[in-house]
Parts: sequence; C-alpha cells; structure tokens
Amino acid sequence: MPDFPLAIDFGTSNSAAAVLMGGLPRRIPIETGADTLPTAVFFPANGGPMRIGAAAAEALIAGTEGRYMRALKSVLGTSLLNEPRLIGGKRRSVADIITAFLIELRSRAEATSGLRFTRALSGRPVHFHTNAPERDRRAEDDLRACYLAAGFETVEFLPEPEAAALASTGNAAAGETGLVVDIGGGTSDFTLFRTTGARPEIIASHGIRLGGTDFDHAVSMAHVMPALGLGGSLRRELGSGLLPVPQAIYVDLSTWAKIPFLYTPETRRMVAGMVRVAVERKQMERLATVLEEELGHEIAFAVEKGKIAANMREEAARIALGFVEPRLACDVTPASLDAALARYRADLAEAMAETLRLAGLAPGDVSRVVFVGGASLMHLVTEEAARLFPQAAMQQGDAFTAVVDGLALATAV
Repeated sequence: MPDFPLAIDFGTSNSAAAVLMGGLPRRIPIETGADTLPTAVFFPANGGPMRIGAAAAEALIAGTEGRYMRALKSVLGTSLLNEPRLIGGKRRSVADIITAFLIELRSRAEATSGLRFTRALSGRPVHFHTNAPERDRRAEDDLRACYLAAGFETVEFLPEPEAAALASTGNAAAGETGLVVDIGGGTSDFTLFRTTGARPEIIASHGIRLGGTDFDHAVSMAHVMPALGLGGSLRRELGSGLLPVPQAIYVDLSTWAKIPFLYTPETRRMVAGMVRVAVERKQMERLATVLEEELGHEIAFAVEKGKIAANMREEAARIALGFVEPRLACDVTPASLDAALARYRADLAEAMAETLRLAGLAPGDVSRVVFVGGASLMHLVTEEAARLFPQAAMQQGDAFTAVVDGLALATAV
C-alpha cells in the first residue's frame, strides 16, 4: 500500500487533513460530512471512550457528566502541557490528550481514504509565542513529540500562512506581490509572497500570539464576567472597608484553554468564601453556580455566538446565559464589540507592518491581501488591513481549508 504524506492542519479551534493526489489536494473528511473537525475532546466521567470534534460538543451540550477541553494547542511550550490532572477517571496531561487526538485523526484519515500514513506534514504558526524564541522552539518540540507518540514515523512542519500562500495563487498574475493574513484561534500569522510560476516565492513571514480565542476572552471580560461579580467588592472579614473582587479567576474562566483547570475543590472553596462577604452577592452566587455545575465552556460558546452576531452588525445581539440563571443574558452590540476589541487593532497593524519591514517592502508594493482563518472574518482584521493597504485588492480565501490545501500541495516537494 502506498505511504502518502498526510497534510495536517492541527488548529486551535479546528483541524483538517488532506493528501495530494494527481497533483491536487484532496481533503479527507475526518468529521462526518465536513472538511474540518473541531479541535475539542470530551472525557466521560465514567471513564468511557474519549469523544472528539462535534461529538465532544454534543456531549457537553447534552449535559453528559465529564470533562470538555478545547484550544489544546495553546498549551504547547508551557508548563501546563505535561502537568497531569484527573480527567475522565484517569490522570492525563494535555500532551497525552493531544497525542490521543492525533491518533484518532490519523485513524479516521486512514479509514476514510484507505491509505496508510506514517509521514506527516503539519502546519504550525510562524511563532507559537511572541518574542520568546526558546519557548517557541519548545512548543514545536512538544508538538513533534505528540506526533511521534501518535504513531507517525516522521513529521515536518511548515508555517501555516506559507501553506495558505501555496493554495491562494491560482488566479494571481505573474510577479504579483500578495499578503496572506491568517488569523486563527490562537495566533495571527502573515506571509508576503510573490507569484513566480507554479509556486509562489515566500518573501517574509511574521506572526504574533493573538487570535480568535483572545477576541472571545476580551468579549467575555467586558460583557459577561461583570454579571458574575467582576468589578465588584468584598467586605473585609476583619476590620472595616472593602476589597476589590480578585480578577484572576475571571481571566481563567474567559480563557478557553484554562477553563478545565478551574474545577477544583480549592477554587470552589475560595468562591464560596467570596459569596459570604460579597457586596453584590447575587453576581457572586452566579460564579459559584458556574464552577459547581462546570458551565465555563457553555459560557464560552455563548460568548463566541454573541461575538459572531455582533460582528455581523446585528444590533440586537445577545449572549444568552439562561443555563446559569433563568432569563439571564448580556447585550453585545457592534459598538460594544468594537470597544472590547479595540486594543488589538494596534497589535494587528504592527504585525502587518513588521512583515513589510522584514521583506523590505512598502504598503504600495502589495497588490492583494488574502484573508484565511476563521477569525479573519472579524471586522477589525479586514479594516486594519484595508487601512494599511488602501491600494490592494481584498480577497477572502477559503477561511478554514486554505492551510490544509497548501500543506497537501507542499508534500509534492
């Protein structure tokens, strides 16, 4: 049986697989009826088999007792990766879980395609971590170790925006200079390329640790966490005066990758103590409910849904939280969304400008900007690109599949 290289886009929010056949990328449906698979897992509390993708979200929504996890990629290169936790009746690290996810992805790809895969070409962000070369190297080493533990004999890596450039030059004129803007769940990546025959010339690439999960975090902190007590006050148990409610728990509760680590007896005891002395007791009781019933991911999904609605300029967008308290909801408008995300505009603009500097080019040299990645659909991304490159044509690429298509094309080399 031929041993084809398997192209894998292992993303923060979604993953995909493809293989090159007849010179064209062929996506492998590793999720029933879909080209992409949510990068999510669910471990039933009774120790049943791990569920991944849509099945993981379905178990969470159905209220099945167990542990849901998403944004696994965000932990690469950090100490959290190899820290064992009791999950699904067994002590596991995030590295173990990523390995198990890749094993299942590979198994589904082989079963669907009828091929055998021992070699992988994986996408990776230009930088897993901003301005941290040692941590960046460690993150790639971590991911390589997971691939090898999943049964792949070899794995190579290609920056995701460079892969997207390969898949985005079909209709480009010879000599045209383009910029790929790849905003994923965890990182923002940029590649300047020039079309030269069959394959584009990569001029420069740059990236920062900023993505859709950061946007969700900002929206949650601005709109939802105040309804759970953020910004409130606590009475001193000894003496007079008030103390501000600590922010750390809200920061973690609004961060996809950290939500599962909040469900500990210590955290619940701390919040129970805060309920007793809270000035705004009702809001703090809601926080206690969220931790006791493990509703953090339900909140995250509700925030994501409200963010998307407001980004589509729906004035009546709401973040529905009825699962926390009947009829509880938080309004999110296009204006409040823009305000929550405003601080990221400068980061995105500076990252695009740095890519130009690395290439030695001026904004006027770029004739086309190609947007890929699910978070590239956010208005602040397209608006900042249009402001920096007013003369360039703006093109929405295949948001969720351009990277895996390009990775498949790259296996021809």
